[in-house]
Amino acid sequence: MKKENSAPTMKDVAREAGVALGTVSKVVNGLPVGESYRIRVEEAIKKLNYQVNSYAQGLKANKTYTVALLIPNTQEPFFASLAYHINIALLRRKYRMLLCCTDFDLSQEQEYVKMAQQNKVDGIIGLTYNPNLVVEEDTPFVAIDRSMGPKIPCVASDNFAGGQLAAEKLADFGCKRVAFLRTGSSLNNEPNKRKAGFENGCLSRGLNYKMKILNDGEPYEEFEKFLEDHMQDGRLMFDGIFCVTDGLAHAVIRMLKGLGLNVPEDVQVIGYDGIRYFNNQEYICSTIVQPIPEIAGMCVDLLLQENMPVKPPLICLPVTYGAGGTTREKK
Repeated sequence: MKKENSAPTMKDVAREAGVALGTVSKVVNGLPVGESYRIRVEEAIKKLNYQVNSYAQGLKANKTYTVALLIPNTQEPFFASLAYHINIALLRRKYRMLLCCTDFDLSQEQEYVKMAQQNKVDGIIGLTYNPNLVVEEDTPFVAIDRSMGPKIPCVASDNFAGGQLAAEKLADFGCKRVAFLRTGSSLNNEPNKRKAGFENGCLSRGLNYKMKILNDGEPYEEFEKFLEDHMQDGRLMFDGIFCVTDGLAHAVIRMLKGLGLNVPEDVQVIGYDGIRYFNNQEYICSTIVQPIPEIAGMCVDLLLQENMPVKPPLICLPVTYGAGGTTREKK
């Protein structure tokens, strides 16, 4: 006899619907049954408020339909957008996302990997910075922006092409003397290729260029000092600047205004990422746009693709240019 106030079971649903237990199992698992049986089972589930224990169900099938996402935070718009689109891509495949924000803590990245493995997730997608990160071989893993070995696929935008495109656009808009400003990890990752691409673009277009490169954690005041050192008679020695992220570009634009310079009249600025005000509105600056929905979709496809004999070590997705008011577009 069923205990008072205990949660309804699959047997209770079968009894209420007047069908076999196997029929209820098929409906719950999305397998085909006769339409009349399906309707009766669904009505019984609704009436009894039967809740499927999907975790236990997944363990029986050796799947939990859960994927862990490791990202630094959800404060930076690029990371937040990436998390949103990965979650959407997983939901379309009927998977859930376990969000793990590492706050750039290298030891925390390893702890989250361990926790994800203990929770029997079906795989991990990670944008990580720990050079010694250990992932068990039987745990499916897809990296974003960093190659971690031949057996772990990496998905990134085409950073070299993006840097080159930034130089070409500044040249197209009339710039002659440009600067490259970068802050980032010393880790050997894909975004570092933006520098080489920019240099290549400058050389091919005959642009004079200088570079100011800081490591993560160094103060932005160093960029302000760099700009001040290149002021002469109230004018900046550069007429174009490429910043390695939109966040840096936003900060640099404020610095330029503090020096009495107008953007884009006195100096044109291009960032990288494709960050927008309030999601779907205009870009915060002229920018090299990363295809975030496509990056997210590719990560999920690679992670869940079971029949792929050899997964590609690196997939670079094409970038585009987006006008955001900090360049002088040609009419």
